[in-house]
Amino acid sequence: MDNWIIGNKAGLLAYIIAVSLFSASKFDAWHVLIALIYICINVPIPILKRTEPRLLLIALSAAFTIVCSYWLIPAFILLLPINLYELAWMVNKKKIAFALALLAPIPLVPSSLIAVYLLAAFLSLLVHAGGHASIEKMLRLQNERETMRADIQKLSRSLNENKEYMRQSEYTIKLEERNRVSQQIHDDIGHSMAGALIQMEASKRLLGTDPDKAATLLRNAISISKEGLERIRLTLRDIKPKSQELGINRLRLIVDDLSVKTALRATLSHEGNMDAITPIQWKIIQENAMESITNSLKYGQATGIHIEVHVLNKFIKAVVTDNGIGTDKVIKGLGIAGMEERAAAAGGTVIVDGTKGFSVTTLLPVGRG
Repeated sequence: MDNWIIGNKAGLLAYIIAVSLFSASKFDAWHVLIALIYICINVPIPILKRTEPRLLLIALSAAFTIVCSYWLIPAFILLLPINLYELAWMVNKKKIAFALALLAPIPLVPSSLIAVYLLAAFLSLLVHAGGHASIEKMLRLQNERETMRADIQKLSRSLNENKEYMRQSEYTIKLEERNRVSQQIHDDIGHSMAGALIQMEASKRLLGTDPDKAATLLRNAISISKEGLERIRLTLRDIKPKSQELGINRLRLIVDDLSVKTALRATLSHEGNMDAITPIQWKIIQENAMESITNSLKYGQATGIHIEVHVLNKFIKAVVTDNGIGTDKVIKGLGIAGMEERAAAAGGTVIVDGTKGFSVTTLLPVGRG
């Protein structure tokens, strides 16, 4: 704001000096001296930080302006509104104060300068108001920026805390699952195996004296062992995730990661019996999907990508499509060649289309791989 006021004063002072020199019949050194004194009074105003000295210098400048306009240079009265605006801003900051600062000096203005005075005072008021509006806007933007910075820091801390909480929760869940499996093995399988060992130990001791009893105990031990093995199989089956869960979840992770790390809108859909897809076929589908996504990011200029897995009667169809620019002629590079080789190794094929965006379709036979 100080620069706006300094420019306003300098412009008016230059105008007053120019008018005085052109209107005078000869050079008057008093005019130069008055201008220098005015400059000396006003230069320290923006430099001082304390309010009281600034108010004193502004009041002194206003008084000096009135005296000079009355005794020496009438046009010097044009500088008075600027000092009054400064006083009004520092003391009151109300619109009525600025109106008084504009109109109060009119009785002191010579009749020949009233029109020029009103124009200069009004333009100075616009400069002053515009400067303060710009300063207030800048301060408001700075406050908003600081608020946003604090919010970002708060969100970052919250995100880090959530990540740490998720990491600890994941570790706790793993420990609890390990503890549950260990307890289940101890309670079910451990007891079965211990019972079988007791039965076999008793059968060994009775083998020479009571073969029939020994055979009965041995059959019991075998039955208990079979039951224990079945429990082991059931426990492992419950622990091991299904292949379709691994495949779909991995594709879902790819889609979520793509949506988070890029500006793309990525979606996933599936239909049919996912159990029909073997782990090898899931691996081919995932690798081809990643290669297709990479091509879309590099060359497609796409804003959206959709992955679809559909299990038909005889074929598994996995399609990756984008809404990018596409191409009339598809040039098969290393990426497309690699996708075709992976699909061919499992008895499948790859179809590439660039007419509407870009799409890569992987077809794999059901029951192969």
